[in-house]
Amino acid sequence: MKFGVAIRNMGPQSSRATVEACARIAERAGFDGIFLSDHLAVPPAETEGSGGRYLDALVTLGFLAGVTDRIRLGVSVLVLPYRPAVLIAKQIATIQELSGERMILGAGVGWMKGEFEALGVDIRKRGALTTETLRVIHHLFETDAAPYSGRLISFPPFVFLPRPARPPIWVGGSGPNAIERAVEFGDGWHPMLPSAELKIAVETLHRKARAAKRGPLEIVVRRGFKLADPAADRDRLRVDEEAGATYCIFDAGRYADQDEFAKRVETFFARVAS
Repeated sequence: MKFGVAIRNMGPQSSRATVEACARIAERAGFDGIFLSDHLAVPPAETEGSGGRYLDALVTLGFLAGVTDRIRLGVSVLVLPYRPAVLIAKQIATIQELSGERMILGAGVGWMKGEFEALGVDIRKRGALTTETLRVIHHLFETDAAPYSGRLISFPPFVFLPRPARPPIWVGGSGPNAIERAVEFGDGWHPMLPSAELKIAVETLHRKARAAKRGPLEIVVRRGFKLADPAADRDRLRVDEEAGATYCIFDAGRYADQDEFAKRVETFFARVAS
């Protein structure tokens, strides 16, 4: 199993100095990737834990690409309906180009009703917009100048450059529609499921992938660990791995600063992931 770590791009820990320091700590520790969360317009009633302060995930990944050398750069997950599809594709291509092709695109439909309202996006169309945005991303990374005509998105031919290798897409979500999107568009599946429910869901995904003649997909879980009870943490990780998980994003929680982040990372590798 490979390991990534979530870095807080929200709350007081999202200062330039702390975000940069945590990224460097994660790279030195040997994590495969660092992951950010995505919110653009948090309603006042939903600010617990962040105070409503969020750095834009894609802009922050661009910054982190410049202060790291090896570690991969991801979003867990980017809410695709929040942004125009062509803009997302251009931002992804730019980060992928400037980072030396280190990006991972976690992609989801979103859930916060007030945020959709603030952004002027119909939450009832979030699934359809997500599906078509994924289709557009594939289209643009596969063709330099070709038109696209879909149910919700259409555009004339234009030159899509730079066009580096498309980053891996990890489709977020746990329901049947998310599984269908993962099989059609994804290189991985990133469900938000408890360990006890993961095995059956993964079996369903693999069955559908085989029927579609798809190769193996990365199975990604994001977990917080108590760290004070390493045996219980290792057991939980073992259950995920036995259920088919191939990648674990360690959610380091609400650390106060980079020093506390470093301690949690050190404890995780020494007592849980070893």
